[in-house]
Amino acid sequence: MTNRKVEAARAALQEVRSGMRLGLGTGSTAAEFVKLLGDALRDGTLRDIRCTCTSEQTEAQAREAGVPTFALYEVAPLDLAVDGADEIDRNLRLIKGRGGALLREKIVEQQALRFIVIADDSKIVERLGVGVLPVEVTPFAREVLERRFAEMGLAPVLRLRDGKPRVTDEGHLILDVRVPENVDVADCVARMREHAGVVDTGFFPTEATEAIIAGDDGIRRMTRG
Repeated sequence: MTNRKVEAARAALQEVRSGMRLGLGTGSTAAEFVKLLGDALRDGTLRDIRCTCTSEQTEAQAREAGVPTFALYEVAPLDLAVDGADEIDRNLRLIKGRGGALLREKIVEQQALRFIVIADDSKIVERLGVGVLPVEVTPFAREVLERRFAEMGLAPVLRLRDGKPRVTDEGHLILDVRVPENVDVADCVARMREHAGVVDTGFFPTEATEAIIAGDDGIRRMTRG
């Protein structure tokens, strides 16, 4: 799978031109793109690239790779964002955030003129919700939202790290929920977002403009509409 991730990342790098402003995603596939971008900057293939990052983790990796990073407001609007996804459906709707960076990812990717999703073909699903849907919530509302989501049949589980609640870069918590098989993820998200304390979810309905998918048969591309 690692080779497929590299193949997808390499194909996305072909879309980058010198002088661009980029959004860098979070996760194992996005990390391959950051590595390749750093290599291209070092060998002079690309120049004058300005980037913003979707997590503190990615920012640390970018700096180590020699990729210039800036605050979002300094470089927005972005020419291009590149990131992975946990699930992708045929309509280019996504579930993201199992790495814990869903809010910053959505903020950055909504500032991009193009958002390319890079993934291996295991991420393609018939129905979004095969795995968990991350929901970023305020600590103050956590317990009441857990109760409400349980009443909704969503089986919420608090995301932990090292036995403690996983705190996002924005200081929030994550509840991982299960979307019932007979419910579309969009309807599920709409119901959850009626409740104050829900900051955002890992459902990305329209952000992706295209996807680069690596599989046994090489690279294939998906575009919206």
